[in-house]
Amino acid sequence: MVRLFTALAVPPDIAETLVRRQTGLPGAAWRPPEALHITLSFYGEMMLRQADDLDGELVRAAGRGPLSLSLAGVGAFGDGHRSRTLWAGVAPDDRLTALAARCEAAGRRAGLDPPRRTYHPHVTLAYLKPTVRDDRLAAWIQGHNLLQSPPFRLDHFGLYSSVTGPNGGTYMLEKDYPL
Repeated sequence: MVRLFTALAVPPDIAETLVRRQTGLPGAAWRPPEALHITLSFYGEMMLRQADDLDGELVRAAGRGPLSLSLAGVGAFGDGHRSRTLWAGVAPDDRLTALAARCEAAGRRAGLDPPRRTYHPHVTLAYLKPTVRDDRLAAWIQGHNLLQSPPFRLDHFGLYSSVTGPNGGTYMLEKDYPL
């Protein structure tokens, strides 16, 4: 069994800019630079045969040309009244949304059932422990909400495997696809 997702790796210079912001919030499990990415579609656990089928379908999602993206703002996701994830947003981009939809469709054609969610492109900065106080989180978001990156060009996306640990996942690039 393998746990897979597709994503765009954040360029090293953009990752370093984000890492400099990863401070000042007790209880945040900050993600290392090599883990910073923009998820396109999460597929979950599958057999290796299904992963091979997914790979074949993802080839069809590739080859539409490079993307130019930029980061814009920060926020938090959660369930109920507790935030669990701190993120940097990605400025709206129709081509990015279309790529994410093609990756999700590739999973469905491969016989998988990716979660159906409204696509909200972001880079996860930290997973939040239950000890994070709401007022500290709100202050951190307010202090960083004007985040804007220069545009960055991406010319490939990847199929990644994930192993979950206490501070989030460890990711390994399994296959690279040109845009």
